[in-house]
Amino acid sequence: MSWRELKPEWGIVLGSGLGGFVDQLEVLATVPYAEIDGLPQSKVPGHAGRFVFGRIAGTTVVVAAGRVHLYEGWTAKEITAHVRWMDERGIRRLVLTNAAGTLNREFEPGTWMMLSDHLNLTHTTPLLGGANFIDLTEVYSRDLRERFAAVALAEDIALHEGVYAALLGPQYETPAEVRMLRTLGADAVGMSTVLEAIQARALRLEVAAFSCLTNWAAGVTGAPLSHAEVMETGKSAASQLVRLLTCAIERER
Repeated sequence: MSWRELKPEWGIVLGSGLGGFVDQLEVLATVPYAEIDGLPQSKVPGHAGRFVFGRIAGTTVVVAAGRVHLYEGWTAKEITAHVRWMDERGIRRLVLTNAAGTLNREFEPGTWMMLSDHLNLTHTTPLLGGANFIDLTEVYSRDLRERFAAVALAEDIALHEGVYAALLGPQYETPAEVRMLRTLGADAVGMSTVLEAIQARALRLEVAAFSCLTNWAAGVTGAPLSHAEVMETGKSAASQLVRLLTCAIERER
């Protein structure tokens, strides 16, 4: 079956190290980003650069396996092109995932945090260029958050809820910056997701987002940070994401 014939209801964006998620899908079709005009491609390890159409609990989904980032030199409009493409395929809900450093001492690495809100510290937006005044009072759907929280409780999955801070990168934060972020109310920090969420809400999509907490942020333990650690922790956490999504989708049917 051609991917053009498929009508996904959910879109999913995979963060660093979470590419193993697609191995647990009933795959229907795959299309590389390179085959789609105007879609940028990442050179960051752990971001495959393809859309995978599949089924979860009988529901058709489209998975963006990999994303591009501001720190690679793309604009905010360019790095959200995959969200607009999935919207054009007809999705109604978008699940965003990322790998993040944890700032909250009660949120240990290896667990998941569901985003209740965010701090956009990238100093840009995909809505530049017009009077696009989008209300972000509830950028992350309360209904979806309640559904995922209930699933996590039933499935005995450790799922925190908190505020995600997005910075430009690519360098990791300094201990002083981490202290600043904690003072601002952030529970986790990363380099993605919030611009995608803004674009999705502008398209009237219902959004949920999850951070795989891969490491303590700088200065919390004194240990150096590495992308390899991020990748390894993400791989081990992918199966929990599949369980969360499968059970949440089943509750909808």
